[in-house]
Amino acid sequence: MNEPYPSRRHSDKPQEKRSLLERLTDFISHEPESRDELLEVLQDAHERNLLDADSLSMIEGVFQVSDLCARDIMIPRAQMDAINIADTPAEFIPFVLEKAHSRYPVYEGNRDNVIGVLLAKDLLRYYAEEEFDVRGMLRPAVFIPESKRLNVLLHDFRVNRNHIAIVVDEYGGVAGLITIEDVLEQIVGDIEDEYDFDEEAGNIIATPDGKYRVRALTGIEQFNDEFGTDFSDDEVDTIGGLVTHRFGRVPHRGEKVRIDDFVFEILRGDARQIHVILVRRVPNLAQQHHQSGDDEDELRD
Repeated sequence: MNEPYPSRRHSDKPQEKRSLLERLTDFISHEPESRDELLEVLQDAHERNLLDADSLSMIEGVFQVSDLCARDIMIPRAQMDAINIADTPAEFIPFVLEKAHSRYPVYEGNRDNVIGVLLAKDLLRYYAEEEFDVRGMLRPAVFIPESKRLNVLLHDFRVNRNHIAIVVDEYGGVAGLITIEDVLEQIVGDIEDEYDFDEEAGNIIATPDGKYRVRALTGIEQFNDEFGTDFSDDEVDTIGGLVTHRFGRVPHRGEKVRIDDFVFEILRGDARQIHVILVRRVPNLAQQHHQSGDDEDELRD
């Protein structure tokens, strides 16, 4: 009996000798047998300059999004920048200015009790109004399970015009948070904003508080020259590679690690790599013990 959709395995020509046009025609004539076969044709098109690298990367990102869930890219609970409703605006506004996010989860009592989301722009009213009610300005918080697929979450973000969701575990506790930007970056790569580097800014930028924003692609040799360190480049070439190697995995945004006399905090990254790191010098362990206890919980030696 004739097959309604002839198999490519029965083609007269060997697979590797078939032209791109023949292979694309084959796919048009019937459904691809697997995702890998479709990606193979797209990669072949890239090699033949029929598809640019950015387009190929975005297509691969779309496939990846359908395979990932919220827990894979969420900002963990320990690294969430959240506001305690019990604090006054005078107490938490400096924190908002330092972190420079557009939205903040607000909790009452403990971090498992998120009662809403505060938009940073709403804080402008604090300087314009005599009475300022933070609780009354909160937007409803959206809660999602850790297992929610990113492609479904992205659709929900778009339909509901929401930009942030609180990720909860199976027991209802807060596991972390995720934003629409986090999901989009899995497709298009890192999305820069006004706090990122411009093209001529260089790889290492000093901040007013004595820290440094460093591109993850900065060479270890350049980092050593800048900070007088002697990190080895035998196994990795970049400072991002060094930090990733120390974690033993691709770290999440907000995670910190201490290497010698430096603390490295992930400012930007995605599921595949880190992009921007915040670096600060910690001269000795004795000085570190006099700092707030927050770093001790978040640092890995």
